[in-house]
Amino acid sequence: MEFIRRRIETQVLSLTGLSLGQLDLEHPRGDPGLFGPDSVSWQVHGDFTSMLIGGISALMMQALHPLALAGVWDHSNFRHDMLGRLRRTGQFISGTTFGSTHDADWLIDKVRRIHLQVSGHSEDGRPYAASDPQLLTWVHVAEVSHFLAAHLRYRNPHLSGQEQDTYYREIARVAHALGAVDVPQSRAEVSAYLTRIRPQLVCDHRSREVLRLLLNAPAPSRLAKPFGHLMMQAGIDLLPDWASDQLGLHQPHWQRQATRAGIHALAPVLRWAVRDGSLHRARRRMGIL
Repeated sequence: MEFIRRRIETQVLSLTGLSLGQLDLEHPRGDPGLFGPDSVSWQVHGDFTSMLIGGISALMMQALHPLALAGVWDHSNFRHDMLGRLRRTGQFISGTTFGSTHDADWLIDKVRRIHLQVSGHSEDGRPYAASDPQLLTWVHVAEVSHFLAAHLRYRNPHLSGQEQDTYYREIARVAHALGAVDVPQSRAEVSAYLTRIRPQLVCDHRSREVLRLLLNAPAPSRLAKPFGHLMMQAGIDLLPDWASDQLGLHQPHWQRQATRAGIHALAPVLRWAVRDGSLHRARRRMGIL
């Protein structure tokens, strides 16, 4: 059993930012980082299964914003290195959540500097810049709203409304540090924000290409391929109905139910197998067994 556990853990960690090897989440001892072990952010971001599903869903949602997508399209190699982009995004999220204060600040500064180099014009001629405070808010909301939605569906459906609002308030700290403005900090504010921004969202040929690449993203191994497909379907299922309609992603009721049942069966196995993830390392830093 130990061989199987280690094999699964290796596969899982190969998809995370830990595989990049640039962060030591176990040092310095006692540093709580930006949030600390009592935060809701540690709870929400600590589960690989729900975070991966939420991240997949967020990428699909982000593909609906023409200006945000233009920056990725023009300046990223995601079309040739989807797993690399996943790992780099995972590194930022795990590092800012579970890393030391120094490492979190380093990652935020690194991303801010990268954003300053990303600018241009969308296909319709509108200028864009990755450092645009409004675009940063969009990317942030698309991510964290789906992380929380996946956590509620697959990890802790009993997380209280107050705790959910606390999560949005906590995690807004990272968005503000990156330069975002008017960041929603409660469930009601997130809902109102998404209602306001919907007229700006469109599904065009670039959106559809991102979807195609996501749905055909390579698995780290042949063994992991069916599980990757299940995660992808769970990401689609997590989308709001209006976003699914725009993206043309329709799942019959039986498929949604089968996907959810599959994830609920898979998630405990992954939680059993992974003993050295970001949360585990950060807990060791804080002396929590």
